Amino acid sequence: MLAGAAVIAAGSIGYSLTREKAPAPEERAADTSPDRPRDIAGLESWLKDNSTDVESWQALGWAYFDAGRYEDAVRAYRRATALAPAQAVLWSSLGEAIVMASEHDPMPPDAVKTFETAIARDKADPRARYFLAVRKDLQGDHQGAIDEWFALLADTPPGAPWEADLRRTISQVGRIHKIAVEERLASTQPAAHPASIATAAIPGPTREQMQAASSLPPSQQQDMVRGMVEGLEDKLKADPADVNGWIMLMRSRMTLGETAKASAAYKSAVAANPSQSVRLKDAGRTLGIPGA
Repeated sequence: MLAGAAVIAAGSIGYSLTREKAPAPEERAADTSPDRPRDIAGLESWLKDNSTDVESWQALGWAYFDAGRYEDAVRAYRRATALAPAQAVLWSSLGEAIVMASEHDPMPPDAVKTFETAIARDKADPRARYFLAVRKDLQGDHQGAIDEWFALLADTPPGAPWEADLRRTISQVGRIHKIAVEERLASTQPAAHPASIATAAIPGPTREQMQAASSLPPSQQQDMVRGMVEGLEDKLKADPADVNGWIMLMRSRMTLGETAKASAAYKSAVAANPSQSVRLKDAGRTLGIPGA
């Protein structure tokens, strides 16, 4: 049996963190390959002729991971890190895949090295921070692990996909090891996020609607949410003057943890509506979009 509730919960937390597939805007440009396939077979075929396309290796790693093919995910993420060694998100994704591929060791040394590499690239990388705290829990430093998870929780944007799982892990580990955490958790319950207030009147997919898909299998959740958001994006291409729609798209991308795409939407919105730049900037800052 895996040691401790932290590792029992690692799959669900890691999956939520893996939804944040896009590196930060400063790490990469917006997707420049709109014709890139998304399914495993299509990506494998695409990479035969585009073997240096790091985003495709990253997408293939995610697709393998989503399908439970963790050893294949490790190979894909290794290729991605070789092509883009400065990107923390690739290293932490690799580490997570190594953990999930391991049949005996709940925290293989190779995974620890990749998480430490991710932190060296970006000390705020949430996936690496989470799993390095898991390591502490496995080593018997349960209080240290909980403290690190609380620090991660303090830095977690409201509505981030992994927030609920992170809270559940803290509660679970505290209960197992008789460490009082509930009062501390209650004190960190998020108030109404300013972003929700700023965009409450905008119709379309909200955080609640996205979470309504939680009863579906993970791959179907992703397809449902992606369809909703991409449908909105298509409407904005036809009607770029819809400022409310742009703000909704920005909010949706941030809710999904896709900061790079949120930043790209913000820039496109300002470019299409220069007279509304102040309003868009205010909304972007409220949502926490980098560069707004």
